[in-house]
Amino acid sequence: MRLVVQRVDAARCSVDGRIVGKINRGSLVFLGIGRGDNRETADQLLSKLLGLRIFPDESGRMNYDLKTISGELLLIPQFTLYGDVSRGLRPSFDAAAPPGRAREIYHYFVEQAALTGVSVATGKFGAMMQISAENNGPVTIIIDSDD
Repeated sequence: MRLVVQRVDAARCSVDGRIVGKINRGSLVFLGIGRGDNRETADQLLSKLLGLRIFPDESGRMNYDLKTISGELLLIPQFTLYGDVSRGLRPSFDAAAPPGRAREIYHYFVEQAALTGVSVATGKFGAMMQISAENNGPVTIIIDSDD
């Protein structure tokens, strides 16, 4: 599983011109699910995501996590995070989980995130989405279950 986490002041996701998810201050997270990922992988990465200290304290140091600042999450499914261009210019997505399995793990991740009390918004699995974000910093962190 791969997460690309961006610290934002605001973000939103639209599908066919309609906003399907939006947040204020928090984390915009692009979530890719690999072939070997399961609920245990999702639990581990969710824990890491929620504990990530990327928000500034009073002195400007990155000391606060999402809950400390009462931040929000926008979770966007993105299989292209598993695009491999090591053998050419057209990405191969062989390492990405099949759509049915990816959908299941994505929805599980969203459900578990919501159970933590954090405000969670989402994109739409399998849809063409337009994402807009007001990045803060910018701060972008990559979390990979293979690391």
